[in-house]
Amino acid sequence: MADITVSRNDAASRYEIFSDGALAGFAEFDHKYDAIRFIHTEVDEAFQGQGLAAQLASAALNEVAASGETVIPLCPYIARYLQKNAVEGLNVRWPDAARG
Repeated sequence: MADITVSRNDAASRYEIFSDGALAGFAEFDHKYDAIRFIHTEVDEAFQGQGLAAQLASAALNEVAASGETVIPLCPYIARYLQKNAVEGLNVRWPDAARG
């Protein structure tokens, strides 16, 4: 079983997921309109199929919920994740196109 960790890298404006210390993927964000806008989520091809994108989304969104900030899910993966999974205490401002 791989050691999975997620951390926020403010210098790169993204949350990063590591598998046994190797960067496996990331979720890019920016701060606009008094919210964190998730823009793009990507898992390296070598790490796909392990559920890492969901672990990354869960960790990132739970951290944002704990901070009290609002999320705007522009990234299709993050939007789908939020449509299927409740994140307690998370404030979400849906862009019109992401409501699906």
